Amino acid sequence: MGAFAAATEVALLKEPRRTPAQHPEVAVPAVGIMVLLLLGRRRFPFGAPAAAWLVASTLSFLDGRLVAILSMVFLTGLVAAFLLGTLRDPLKQKFGLAVVLGSAAVIISNDPTHDASDLVITPALFGIAWLGGAMVRQRGAEADAERERALHAERERESAARIAVAEERIRIARELHDIVAHTVSVMVLQVGAVRHHLPATHAADKEALEAVEQTGRGALTEMRRLLGAMRQDGQRLALTPQPGLDNLDALVDDVVRAGLSVHVHVEGDRVPLPRALDLSAYRIIQEALTNTLKHARASTAAVTIRYDAAALEVAVRDDGVGVHRTDGVGHGLVGISERVKLYGGEMSTGNVAGGGFLIRTRLPLSNERP
Repeated sequence: MGAFAAATEVALLKEPRRTPAQHPEVAVPAVGIMVLLLLGRRRFPFGAPAAAWLVASTLSFLDGRLVAILSMVFLTGLVAAFLLGTLRDPLKQKFGLAVVLGSAAVIISNDPTHDASDLVITPALFGIAWLGGAMVRQRGAEADAERERALHAERERESAARIAVAEERIRIARELHDIVAHTVSVMVLQVGAVRHHLPATHAADKEALEAVEQTGRGALTEMRRLLGAMRQDGQRLALTPQPGLDNLDALVDDVVRAGLSVHVHVEGDRVPLPRALDLSAYRIIQEALTNTLKHARASTAAVTIRYDAAALEVAVRDDGVGVHRTDGVGHGLVGISERVKLYGGEMSTGNVAGGGFLIRTRLPLSNERP
């Protein structure tokens, strides 16, 4: 379309001062070819617009008025300069600017009607077009870099989340193995005590109990080996019992000394809890309060523990700035979520009206997961 418009403009020029010296049958195709060169810009992003300028400057030697007086050719030059400014390769981009400015100067100098100011103003106009393309390219490059950074950050977050979940599951497994190992140890001791108190007339029973005792000791040996494999390098075996809600007062005292006021509310009649669930409830409160200390910038936290026949509910609310993330080592909300999943429980988190953040969990007391 542009080539047709340029060719038509050449053919219709009738003013003696503006009419090209070349015959229309030469001028029309020459100008049309110059415009059509831009069609190859996708395949030849540098060659096509640069060739358009070189053809224009070459034609100006044949007829100084042919290129300078055509508005469509002027527009084509602006587009070609802009395209050269958008090149990805900085070297080609700068070389393209040289082609634009040099060709524009040649075309103007070959125009017999030009004056001295045209040698500065006209190349400057095309230089501005090139600069516009360069600015668009720069913004595009910045946008691409920003998208790449966002994708990279998202991949890092996903990777960190997977690592955090894996580490937290290992941590939970270690704690549960400690509890199971302690329980099996008690069972083995009790079986051994019963066996020793049986009279000699119960030889078959003593033999059966001894087999149970040996099986239990073998299971303990394998469990200790498994626990050793699950512990990280340099991590020592825990020498103290795993904590539970009975140790909550000590935890609260530590948090208060760290600068966070904590209020504990217990609702319902307290019932004995399975040791693993008791430990998980304690860890949920511990990690929620630790998260509050590190990230929420809160002054007060309220811990609510509610017992009922079907489940244990634990809620921790603070008056901080809102959304909690993680404590940076794979615990925080990740740890709480994994512990809740372990028992098939429910968990909800979110900002609360008036400020602060609420973590609410429900751990079923039945042995079967829902």
